[in-house]
Amino acid sequence: MTTDYLHQNEMDKTALWSKEGFPVSGVSRYRRWLIPGLTATIILILIISLGASNSKMSNRLWSVEQRVSNLSNVIQSLNSSLQHAQETAKKVEQLQFSVENNKDQLTSVDDALKQLSALDSLSRSVASLKCSLERIINNSSAGDGCCPLGWDQSGFLCFFFSSLSLSWNESRVWCEEHQAHLLIIHSDQTWDFVTRRTIPELFWVGLSDWRTGRWEWVNRTPYTMERRRWVPGQPDSWAGHGLGAGDEDCAHLHRTGRLNDLHCSTKMRFICQRHSIRA
Repeated sequence: MTTDYLHQNEMDKTALWSKEGFPVSGVSRYRRWLIPGLTATIILILIISLGASNSKMSNRLWSVEQRVSNLSNVIQSLNSSLQHAQETAKKVEQLQFSVENNKDQLTSVDDALKQLSALDSLSRSVASLKCSLERIINNSSAGDGCCPLGWDQSGFLCFFFSSLSLSWNESRVWCEEHQAHLLIIHSDQTWDFVTRRTIPELFWVGLSDWRTGRWEWVNRTPYTMERRRWVPGQPDSWAGHGLGAGDEDCAHLHRTGRLNDLHCSTKMRFICQRHSIRA
């Protein structure tokens, strides 16, 4: 009985030892950590997968936003173009309306132009008739033609000696508006005819060097320097005139009947020249 008691007591101790939690083997310890480890691994994999998926989704969203932004810009540009086209259409409609309303005025202008053309033709006829009468009265040759009223004639040329004072360029324009040009002198006969009527006054002539730096006639033909035709010491291109930029680039007839250079802005009388009218 004593022996059985001891044996039972040892068995109880062994059982108590195992129940207090000491691992019985390595397999038990492995099983204890296996499930949490797998769970953590799966969760980590899911987190990585979700992160990658979110990154791809973000890139796609950014790309979509860019496309939407570009599409918005295109739509805005199209709207602007449409608005511009609509405004242009309105202007065209207004212009068409204005043309329709002004048809009567345009017709009146056309009629006025026709009347002016008829008057111009009549004026030419009157000038031709006047020329014929003057030739008969003066017993002159028909080959010389005749000049407009207020112009002086020498051969087949007409000369206008102005009483109006203008700058050189203004004088040039005035002559051109009257189918003429500033005086060009190529012969002694013309020099004598002109200077008899100008001395002792000052008159612009069609000679200058402002365009190229070389003296030329107003029709751009070169001028051959003749010192006998100039006031002694001239031209001198004097720059101390106090009349603005540039020196003395334009020529005029001096009181002595010779040429002198002067600043082109100076106002003085001028001489126009044209061919005579043939009847």
